[in-house]
Amino acid sequence: MAALLEVRDLKKYFKTGGGMLHAVDGVSFSLDQGKTLGVVGESGCGKSTLGRTILHLCDVTSGQIFFEGEDITYPTRKQLHRLRENMQIIFQDPFSSLNPRMSVSEAIMEPLILRGGMTKADMLAETRRLMDTVGLAARFENAYPHELDGGRRQRIGIARALSLKPKFIVCDEPVSALDVSIQAQIINLMLDLQEERGLAYMFVTHDLSVVKYISDDIMVMYLGQMVEKAPADELFNDTRHPYTKALLSAIPIPNIHNKKKRILLQGEITSPINPKPGCRFMARCRYASPECAEPQVLEEYAPNHYVACWKHKSIS
Repeated sequence: MAALLEVRDLKKYFKTGGGMLHAVDGVSFSLDQGKTLGVVGESGCGKSTLGRTILHLCDVTSGQIFFEGEDITYPTRKQLHRLRENMQIIFQDPFSSLNPRMSVSEAIMEPLILRGGMTKADMLAETRRLMDTVGLAARFENAYPHELDGGRRQRIGIARALSLKPKFIVCDEPVSALDVSIQAQIINLMLDLQEERGLAYMFVTHDLSVVKYISDDIMVMYLGQMVEKAPADELFNDTRHPYTKALLSAIPIPNIHNKKKRILLQGEITSPINPKPGCRFMARCRYASPECAEPQVLEEYAPNHYVACWKHKSIS
């Protein structure tokens, strides 16, 4: 059975005064229906740009994107209109992603109006059903974003993303701006909706505790490149890439008697503008050697566990 989404050697570069910024540089993966791919890495590694490029909110520099077996790398206007129904996004900031002049019902109804084909009464009924699905009380129908808390605003964003019945949703750090208790509510809601509708998620985050809970597979990015990808449990139990090890060491443990050894990264961060062909983590890696100046190739260390580090087998 073909994957719902397949990305091959995807690249997205931005032109700057100093050269080409390699925001996404040769990323490949596939995602099945009903599954979640977590994408993690520090700020500026290209996580959000990857999601936006897949959705064609950014133009593709090179590579290929397939959705349901169809090449959508350079879609026609008609293809793009259809893709907007099947591929949606939940933005990081639930406040700035909403029009402050639109009420809750108007914001959720907007995609239905743009698509057309429904009467006003049917659109209002569908909007109310979506509000109920995401846990928004009917009394908020005529409320405005500034009158609601962060959790309710994010529920509007989820309802709006669900309004056209998509198959794939990019979740761009959807809980990072919320309190911990609200985060749990939103994540559990998303998991329930996934089970009910068979949704595929690309869950972009920097919170490793969250991504382990929600993801089937986890992809680690560093300066635009994928450095490790594995099933969620295996990534945590058998970490191979030095950068992934450093990320995991930063997860706090809620036990004052169990002190975790942090891996502190030192050295300068490699510039993403016209980077050299070698490992981009080399300048900060304690295992670096002259061989790291050569291009790193993703190697399948174990079934579905890929690592882009020539020394990963010798790292304990």
